Amino acid sequence: MLRGWLAVVAVLLGIHFSFAADIGSPLQKDRRWEESRKYLAEGKSGEAKALFEELLKQYPTEADVHLFLGITQLRLRNPEAAVSAIKRALDENPSHADARTLLAWIELEVRGDIDAAIKEYQKVIELRPELAEAYSNLAAAQRKKGELGRALESLTEALKRKPDFAAALTTRGGIFAEQNKWAEARRDFEQALKINPADDGALYGLAQALREARDYAGAQKALGELISRSPNFVYWLEWGRIGLIRYWWVWLSVAIGVFLKGRFMQKARIVANG
Repeated sequence: MLRGWLAVVAVLLGIHFSFAADIGSPLQKDRRWEESRKYLAEGKSGEAKALFEELLKQYPTEADVHLFLGITQLRLRNPEAAVSAIKRALDENPSHADARTLLAWIELEVRGDIDAAIKEYQKVIELRPELAEAYSNLAAAQRKKGELGRALESLTEALKRKPDFAAALTTRGGIFAEQNKWAEARRDFEQALKINPADDGALYGLAQALREARDYAGAQKALGELISRSPNFVYWLEWGRIGLIRYWWVWLSVAIGVFLKGRFMQKARIVANG
């Protein structure tokens, strides 16, 4: 059951959790445990916090409750309290991969401490080496640090474990694009879109790869699809820029025509004025 609730949280916070199991926990028989997480999923963070704190009075050694209290504190925009709760979860269970994942995410996205995030993500891999998400999370931190080679290695490890991991393919394609390896980037973006056609990041990356390959019609088609999904100004700007490149000869012909017409009219006026 915890796996399902962490999936909800992953959507809310954009985190790839490892999804530990809570089978056998006494919490399973307590209706407040289900109710508190339901409040959190519904955005009722205040009510969720009150119930988690109530549960901790009865179950002070349950790491999952501390973890979800930490998540709730994040939702309430109190990152320091969130870190305190997550660290308490790890005190109770140092092998709690989900708690370490969330702590690493806070270090990276909230505190901006990339090295601390990398350290925690590496610990998650030690705990759960079979999980593709653990390597993908590590790659995100390595990419932010500028360690693109290591990030690519981590993403390759993720894809070995989960070949249909579309998000990892999109991220790897983005890194290849940063390295101007457009053929490799295009391959990854196309593969990601086969798995998840709704991946806007992969579609935008594909548009860039097609532009670099001078397939301007294909690039505009991809951008047109993005614009139909979301009228983002960046997509419109890129679509227009490629249009200028694609039809440069038309604009040049028009400019030459306007120039020659002006010269002709000027000569005509000179002749008329004799």
